[in-house]
Amino acid sequence: MAKNKPEKEQIRFGNISEIAIVYENVAQKFPPHWHNALEFTLALKDDCSYRVNDKLYKLAKGDVLLVWPQQIHEIVSAPYDAMIFTQFSASILEHHLDLLAISSFLYDCHHIEAKKTPELAKLICDRLFEIKKIHTSPDPLAETRCKLCIYDILLHIGTYVLEEHKDDLHADKTSEPGYHYVHAACSFINDNAADNISQVDAANYVGLSSFYFSKLFKQYMNMSFPAYLSGIRVKNAVTLLLDEDLSITDCAFRSGFQSTTAFNKAFHETTGYSPREFRKMYRK
Repeated sequence: MAKNKPEKEQIRFGNISEIAIVYENVAQKFPPHWHNALEFTLALKDDCSYRVNDKLYKLAKGDVLLVWPQQIHEIVSAPYDAMIFTQFSASILEHHLDLLAISSFLYDCHHIEAKKTPELAKLICDRLFEIKKIHTSPDPLAETRCKLCIYDILLHIGTYVLEEHKDDLHADKTSEPGYHYVHAACSFINDNAADNISQVDAANYVGLSSFYFSKLFKQYMNMSFPAYLSGIRVKNAVTLLLDEDLSITDCAFRSGFQSTTAFNKAFHETTGYSPREFRKMYRK
């Protein structure tokens, strides 16, 4: 019998931009779905069954499950209130070329077992609880503090997977010429995202053909040039939307979008909100 097509989940990040936490009345079963965000799940009890990309994982208390962007996953079964989910925007990962350079290893890492790697599991557990505490606090710098915890988690997971795959790493990717081309292109994109730049402009900036640049960019960034540029523009638009003197149309064009339709679509796909909803939330 054919399986139902996994649904895309729209994550609404809430009071703190790009980070959401679910820990009350967590579903004991949830059908296959996917989203663009990263999702790290901490098991609070034994006997949690989770499936990622058709592989079944049995989680014990203290284990962590890692789901990376656009990976199909489901809760097969779990005791009541047995998990804490921390979801955060893929932009936290995507804007760091060193993490993207090892993303093929990161995306294959799903189960951090407390019995096998107790130090790593405990560190992730401690940081996730710290994020939960900060997330519910009135601290005006809560978002930055949460993201520092996330970066610490990603740094330790990155170190772990590099050690696991050290025999596969014949050369340091950061020493390859392609890495430096893409790194320079990312700087160019960040500096000029508000302008009407194209892939050809970025390729010309680093001295490559558009075709080869496109291939190289996707190889290192695990996304296309348009997707990366759109993400930078949405991030810039978030700042502009906080200025009540600017209309939403002004925010769209000042951040580099060529139409409000494209802006609304990209903003909703990235944040889970429309620009108007986002502005209302921060106004409150």
